[in-house]
Amino acid sequence: MRPHTYGKTMNYNQKLSFRRKLPAKYIAVITPLILSVLMTLVVSFIATVKNLGLHADLPYNWVTAWALSWVVAFPTLLMVLPVVRRIVSIICDSPTR
Repeated sequence: MRPHTYGKTMNYNQKLSFRRKLPAKYIAVITPLILSVLMTLVVSFIATVKNLGLHADLPYNWVTAWALSWVVAFPTLLMVLPVVRRIVSIICDSPTR
């Protein structure tokens, strides 16, 4: 049930706050999932264009390259991210609150 806004228009962030969220325990999986999707999309696009150029088959070739790279990247991130966090904690001070 949405709270009454008394005639005010809700902004995008307010609308998002009413959506159900996953519990915090899923952060360790959702973070590498989103990171792997975005990074492999960008990197596979650049590599595909560089190797094959711009042509009609680019979308098919790009999606194929992306799918293969994501299948490798996501499990790799799940395994490597804890090590990266430890390395970063050695290099950087922890944030103050």
